[in-house]
Amino acid sequence: MKKLIHKFPIFSKYLLALLLFGICLILSGLINKGFIKEYFPYTSVILLFIATWWLLKSDKQSLKSIGLNSSLRNWSFLPLGVLIGALCFFGAKYCRAVYLGESIEISESVNYSSLLISFYFILPQVATEEFLFRAYLFKKTINTTNVLIANVLFSVLFMLIHVLDENVLSNKGMIILLAITIPVGHLLFATALLKSKTLFFPIGLHLGNNWATRHLLVEGQSENSLMFISETTRFEAWTPFIMSILIFNGFFLLVTFLIWKWDVIFKRPLKIEAN
Repeated sequence: MKKLIHKFPIFSKYLLALLLFGICLILSGLINKGFIKEYFPYTSVILLFIATWWLLKSDKQSLKSIGLNSSLRNWSFLPLGVLIGALCFFGAKYCRAVYLGESIEISESVNYSSLLISFYFILPQVATEEFLFRAYLFKKTINTTNVLIANVLFSVLFMLIHVLDENVLSNKGMIILLAITIPVGHLLFATALLKSKTLFFPIGLHLGNNWATRHLLVEGQSENSLMFISETTRFEAWTPFIMSILIFNGFFLLVTFLIWKWDVIFKRPLKIEAN
């Protein structure tokens, strides 16, 4: 075994990381039940955090390499990401609504406590995905190959975990929607990580986006959303459906471009200062 590890160190490290992450998810599934699941659904995040710390340490690195140290500047990217993620989703939905002629209305009655509590329960979901797809293995792949290969590989993997679902696979339109939208989402989150050098930024973007899909603008009036689309378009042809997807994702790509060119546009680099 030691000979194989020395002969194939990179492959061995990938295998070890996948094994550790698999164990973390299995243990989380066993622990995250009942009272814990209802009030503190953070088991998977904690376990993945520990596993990531150990893997980085074995590479003679620290959590600072993915921006998870105690820097106030790093932490500031979390709320910034939430704000940008939510606004990005709203902008994309607005552009889609304009194209389809849909009407966006403000909800008359809103359960604000539900909207706030939702952040607490969505956070562990998105943080888990970020640790799996934009942290240790993603950065390891970049160092081993290059950014392009890493983005292609992890965008496909990120897309597959969303598409390989019984309900999705039975709906051709949903497959097309996710096959286009999820890789674009990965590109946004990955660009945020690479430009800011902290995982807090993609976690914030992911959190803001997922929260907005449930509580900022939804289809049909709901007390759990600030706004709603009163009459959602029902597609009877492929052309408007595909166009709406392209318009929606085009806005996300625009935001991704702005983050990528942040230092050029605002004359201010998104780099992390040392403590």
